[in-house]
Amino acid sequence: MNENFDRAPGAGRSRNLPGDPGFVGTAVDGETKTMLFNQREPLRQPRTCPPFAENNASPANDLGVGDFKKQNKLQQNANANSTSASKRCNDVDSVIKSSKLSASAPEFVPSGIGMYEDAAFYDDGESYEEPSLSDMVTDFLGHLSSSPGSFESDVEHITGMLNSLVTTGESLHELVELIYTQSTAIPNFSYTGARLCNYLSHHLNISPPSGNFRQLLLKRCRTEFEQRGVAVRGDPETQKKFHSFVLFLGELYLNLEVKSGKGLRAEILLSALNDLMKSLFDNPVDANLICAVKLLKLTGSVLDDAWKESGKPHMEELIRKIENVLLDATCSRDVRQMLLKLVELRSSDWGRVRAAAAANNATPDNDPNYFMNEPTFYTEDGTPFTAADPEYAEKYQEILDRQDYFHDIDGENGNESELYDSEDEMGPEIEEAFENFCLESERKRKQ
Repeated sequence: MNENFDRAPGAGRSRNLPGDPGFVGTAVDGETKTMLFNQREPLRQPRTCPPFAENNASPANDLGVGDFKKQNKLQQNANANSTSASKRCNDVDSVIKSSKLSASAPEFVPSGIGMYEDAAFYDDGESYEEPSLSDMVTDFLGHLSSSPGSFESDVEHITGMLNSLVTTGESLHELVELIYTQSTAIPNFSYTGARLCNYLSHHLNISPPSGNFRQLLLKRCRTEFEQRGVAVRGDPETQKKFHSFVLFLGELYLNLEVKSGKGLRAEILLSALNDLMKSLFDNPVDANLICAVKLLKLTGSVLDDAWKESGKPHMEELIRKIENVLLDATCSRDVRQMLLKLVELRSSDWGRVRAAAAANNATPDNDPNYFMNEPTFYTEDGTPFTAADPEYAEKYQEILDRQDYFHDIDGENGNESELYDSEDEMGPEIEEAFENFCLESERKRKQ
């Protein structure tokens, strides 16, 4: 048996035998020593494996096995630390050289936060700016457009704000242009815009040498009016803007009052409307004809009365132009129908009903509304008739003769008790049942 065989626990681990102070021996038993060294290695592989040569002539032959391993391990750890440190330095240098970061780069802001980065949310009170005239006018015009019913309650406040902001001729020019633009651009705002112009023309305090609000507004309208010859023949967009101006001018004529007299209108607008309608009928395309019909429906009765008072036959001239268009122009069927309805409307005095005669002088002959509030009756066969019916008296007397038509709720002799006496009487069976109920209730109460 081999003298190195050992059954004791822990056998096979590196222990120095008494007769062999080291692993490295002579060349004769070198192979045996090396194989024995491999059998004595621990189960866990060492981190470093020291290179042992068969013939090692270094001074390590004179050292013990433990001292030699410690020295070799310390040297390897030092080499590893220096190698890793140099590698980390090289990695840092390479990263710095290849990096595109800069200390002067702009601040990074995530994409989801950009929508909330509004200066208004970070207003510290020091950078507050007064709203401009354009922003203010646009805001309250938009408010009046969406809530026209608030005009009476808001116009005084709006005028007060404008009096504090409009202090120069330039700002007054800007105000006129803003109101004109919005009144012709916002759909269905021409009426409210005309009312606003009338109110401001009476309540704006500023009156520079270049003209007050009313004068500047009429100058702006005149600028557009002088381009009517080109506008009626222009492209659809130009015609659309011109038609908006025509309807706004019609509303302005109805609402703009002259200061010298209550209810008096500007005569200059009256003649301008006549010229505009002539230009529209002289170029009888559908868009121009529709605009002319809308303007006459809006202002026809007022224009007709004004021209009749002054003895001018302008309305008859316009009606003749409409008839010529119906005969010669190649307008669409719908537009032709609109023109026919307009002529019919004018023949009926623009749909107006003249004032009825005074109540004390009213008769069926001079007041068409004489029987308006009279009740409607029906005959036996369901035929309705009123006081305006020639046979009213005879039919009404027949109704009065029918005794069952007017039922007297107080009875025949006018005694109310007669109507309910029969209802208060109970039959024998009901009386008996009522008595039994009373007796049963009394018996239960005594129990």
